[in-house]
Amino acid sequence: MSSDPNIAMIASLLSEPSRAAILLALMDDRFYTAGELAKKGGVKPQTASYHLSKMVEANIATVEKQGRHRYYRLSGHEVAKILESLLYLAPPVEIKSFNQSVEDKAIRLARTCYDHIAGNLGVKLTEAMLEMEIIKIDHSEIKITEKGNKFFSDLQVDITHIRKKRRSFCHQCLDWTERRFHLGGALGHAILEKLLELGWIQRAEKTRALKITPKGTKGFEEVFHIEFPLGN
Repeated sequence: MSSDPNIAMIASLLSEPSRAAILLALMDDRFYTAGELAKKGGVKPQTASYHLSKMVEANIATVEKQGRHRYYRLSGHEVAKILESLLYLAPPVEIKSFNQSVEDKAIRLARTCYDHIAGNLGVKLTEAMLEMEIIKIDHSEIKITEKGNKFFSDLQVDITHIRKKRRSFCHQCLDWTERRFHLGGALGHAILEKLLELGWIQRAEKTRALKITPKGTKGFEEVFHIEFPLGN
C-alpha cells in the first residue's frame, strides 16, 4: 500500500463536469450558496450539495453557516493556483451560442484569478509595471523597485502591511487565456482591491469577469499607459 497522497481522489473530484463547473465558479473568491452553484453546474440543488460536501471533505472548498444558509468558497489561493494551471492545459470549450460567446470574450478580456486580476488586462498591467520599472524579475522572482515603492505609496497601497501576510508576496501566475504571465500573490490581490475601490473595474454579477469602467479606461491609459481597446 502506497504512503503517497491520494492524487486519484482529488482527480476524481475534477473529472465530473458539474463539479468542475462549480469549482470554476468558485474561482472568483466569493461565497455562494448550494442553490447558486447548482445553476452554474447545471444540476439540482441536492446534487450540488452532494458535490460540495465531497469538496469540503477533500479541503478543496470551505463552508460557513449563517442561520439556515450555508455559503461555500474555495479553501485558499493555492487551490485556485492549481485550478488555473489545469485550465492552461485544458482544450478550449466549443462556443455554441451568442451568450456563450459574449461571456467568453468578457472572461478573456478581464477576470479574477481567485483574488487577483487575470486575462488580457492582468497581463497588460504586469507588462506595464515591468516597462515602467515598478517591478522587476530577478531569477524568476518578482521584486518591487525603489520606483515601485514610491508608486504604490502614491496609490495608497501599503506594501509593508502586504509583506506581513502569511502567503506569497508576489509571483508570476501563468494566464490560461493569454499564455503569458500576470501578477499573483498578496500584491496582486492588493492591486485588485485598490482598482475596485477606485472604480476602475467592477465585478460582473454572474461570472468572474471584470468590467472596465469609463473611469478605468482613462485611469489605465494615464497611469499605466495601457491603450484601449485592449488586444495583443
